[in-house]
Amino acid sequence: MRKFGAGGVVRAADDATGNAWFEVAARAGHVTSGIVHILIAYVIVRIAVGAGGNADQSGALSAVASTTGGTVALWAAAAAFVAMAFWRVAEAIVGVHATEPNGPDDKGASGLADRGKALSLAVIYFAFAWTAVRFALGDGTSSSKENAGLSARLMGSGAGKLALVVVGVVVFCVGCYHVYKGISGNFMDDLSIADNAAVRTTGVIGYVAKGVVLAIAGILVGVAVVRADPSKATGIDGAVKALGSAPAGQILLFVAAIGVATYGVYAFVMARYARM
Repeated sequence: MRKFGAGGVVRAADDATGNAWFEVAARAGHVTSGIVHILIAYVIVRIAVGAGGNADQSGALSAVASTTGGTVALWAAAAAFVAMAFWRVAEAIVGVHATEPNGPDDKGASGLADRGKALSLAVIYFAFAWTAVRFALGDGTSSSKENAGLSARLMGSGAGKLALVVVGVVVFCVGCYHVYKGISGNFMDDLSIADNAAVRTTGVIGYVAKGVVLAIAGILVGVAVVRADPSKATGIDGAVKALGSAPAGQILLFVAAIGVATYGVYAFVMARYARM
């Protein structure tokens, strides 16, 4: 049997990023992500008007599961998420810009940071795929309940509390990075088209809105640890409902829904024009 060392892994990843069909499947992941964010925005509107729901990927996928042909759509979504996850894994191995003829150098601190972000996104997309599979099999549960349950178990030990604090800090920093990326317009570097007002506006609104929600979710994890209240650590759904309980909460929820939906629209732009 031929040995498959580190060099072989890099070559295999490089071959994958050069495969046209794999790229099409990965771009489908952006489409699916866009649909999920628009569905989350719909759930946020329902929460704003008092109809309830879970404003996260489980709530979005649950809405898909309840429709005619929902199971087929969920399997398709899972496949698209897996393709996107493997694409990010390949980027983490060979470099985010490896397939660009005149792309930035993937060596040094900047390249290492890009690889780290690609690997983090791979984990997120694998998690999305797993959630979609569970709903397709009829075994889907609320992400907020799962997060609260896991938090309760971790709070039973000092190491678990430390892990939660680390998670909260990471999620908060990711949220801040999204806000920075939106305000700075750096997201345009991810696209293969020239700068234009419509795309830039969509990206700014989408990234800032998602960043704010993620930052709140990270803060709530810290609050959950301090208060020993696992119910606070419920992810994006908890962050959205925290917005709703604030002064002028209904208005904030409508604004959040517009922002998250706009991020979904930007995901469609990524599906067409993302550098791959």
